[in-house]
Amino acid sequence: MTQTSEGTLLIVDDNPDILIAAKLLLKKHYAKVLTTDTPFDIENLVKEQKIDVILLDMNFSQDAISGREGFYWLKKIVALDASIAVLLMTAYGDIQLAVEAIKAGAADFVAKPWQNEQLLGAVAAAYAHAKDKQQLGLLARRTQGLSQILTQGNGKPFAFLGQSDAMQEVFNTIEKAAKTDANILITGESGTGKELTAHAIHQASLRSNHSLISLDMGALSEDLFASELFGHKKGAFTDAKTDRIGRFELAHGGTLFLDELGNLALNQQVKLLAAIQNRQITPVGGNKAIDVDIRLICATNENLDHAVTEGRFRQDLLFRINTVEIRLPPLRERRDDIPLLANHYLAHYGQKYKCSLTLRAADLARLTQYDWPGNVRELAHAIERAVILSEGDHLDVSHIVTTPANQDVVVTGSVQYDTFDLEVLEQRAVRAALTHFQGNVSHAAKALGLTRGAMYRRLEKYGL
Repeated sequence: MTQTSEGTLLIVDDNPDILIAAKLLLKKHYAKVLTTDTPFDIENLVKEQKIDVILLDMNFSQDAISGREGFYWLKKIVALDASIAVLLMTAYGDIQLAVEAIKAGAADFVAKPWQNEQLLGAVAAAYAHAKDKQQLGLLARRTQGLSQILTQGNGKPFAFLGQSDAMQEVFNTIEKAAKTDANILITGESGTGKELTAHAIHQASLRSNHSLISLDMGALSEDLFASELFGHKKGAFTDAKTDRIGRFELAHGGTLFLDELGNLALNQQVKLLAAIQNRQITPVGGNKAIDVDIRLICATNENLDHAVTEGRFRQDLLFRINTVEIRLPPLRERRDDIPLLANHYLAHYGQKYKCSLTLRAADLARLTQYDWPGNVRELAHAIERAVILSEGDHLDVSHIVTTPANQDVVVTGSVQYDTFDLEVLEQRAVRAALTHFQGNVSHAAKALGLTRGAMYRRLEKYGL
């Protein structure tokens, strides 16, 4: 048997000579060999660290030969962690007892005194069995966790397109950074395509065969932060009725995308920094650290340098997440891309709503001159709305950027109104706030007296 640097074994026997002999033999082949002379230590040891194989004596009471104690503790171990392989040991073994042990969940049955090669072979087989069960368990947990979050993307056809110099620079940076495992920070106003950029990086990376797991940090309450990122154990809190795998563990081997990172509270930033630095997480209510291998991509519409200066964001966390920074330009800084994007969405929504519309050159020019405070997201929603409302063969852009010219202007005091429709006025106020705060949803919401949730509902409602 070759030496391995992996594996943790636990030997449980009330005979100190057995403990010494087994440890001396096995420590040459496994990274860690623990011993205890009482089975009452098993629960704490299993909870404190990841144990792969337990060698368990079947009889602890003086003169006991039935093996009932061994079966009792075997069931306890299986209940604690079914991925642990248990080797039962006894000096009073027979065929019937061995068969019963295997049926009860033991990996194997070893008679004492053992032959060294026999014991090494049995432990090696049990260790391989334990690793297989751990992989199957992880796969099942990841499948369950993924099923809970597969609402990502929502099927919205926001296009990652661009022919302008600004976007060509973005594409070049993505191409260079994607092949590395460097942490990436994507910055830009709301609606510029930060999530699409993360997907493009992942698809071009060496981790593309694994999952890209996304999480909107702006939508997380403080109570849910640790559970969503690190997972939780059953009973960790009132509503924790089952174990839940966290996003870090779901993204193991792949990419973790954390959007709206600038909204994190300082105490949450500390926890995130520790997970990134240590490459380990501990589920809420658990005490075993889990190793994670992820590529981290973060995004924000906040100016994190200013946030650091103001004491709202940790500088050490900023250093960790922005090995490479990709700034997405707002649509008003890449007007050359507006015709490309407008025609893309026109074709997409024309197919979706089974109509064929064209864009006149004059109307396309009007779209290009508009500032689009909601950026590509606003443009996509605006084209969809216009496709639905247009009549005839041409896209009616009056549904997008202008107010009909024949409306009467009502003057009251020093303010002019062309309508008293509250919905129209609200939409204009939301647009104006977004423009004023350069697409920063949090600041715009605060200025409008809205919660972030209420603000996002209005963005969705008005296609911004």
